[in-house]
Amino acid sequence: MTKSQLIERISLRLPHLLQRDVEMAINITIDVMSHHLAQGERIEIRGFGGFSVNQRAARMGRNPKTGEPVSVPIRYTIHFKPGLDLRERVELSRGRFPVITD
Repeated sequence: MTKSQLIERISLRLPHLLQRDVEMAINITIDVMSHHLAQGERIEIRGFGGFSVNQRAARMGRNPKTGEPVSVPIRYTIHFKPGLDLRERVELSRGRFPVITD
């Protein structure tokens, strides 16, 4: 799903809102999330999942073409961990049922 498809679907579910208002809300949400992740903060949306920033240490890699050692600098990546509700919903929609443990 693209951002424009998301905006369209939300607009269809909430016909009392103008599409440009929905688009503005989505853009602001993404901007706020991006800003907080850039600051190294964690974002948690209950029932959906959490976003966090992981640091990958600097290391020595190899150029695959020549085999020469190459210095790879520190990198930051975004990690998403889905919430329990989202995982269960995906499993059920795929025809699999979650294992229930007591």
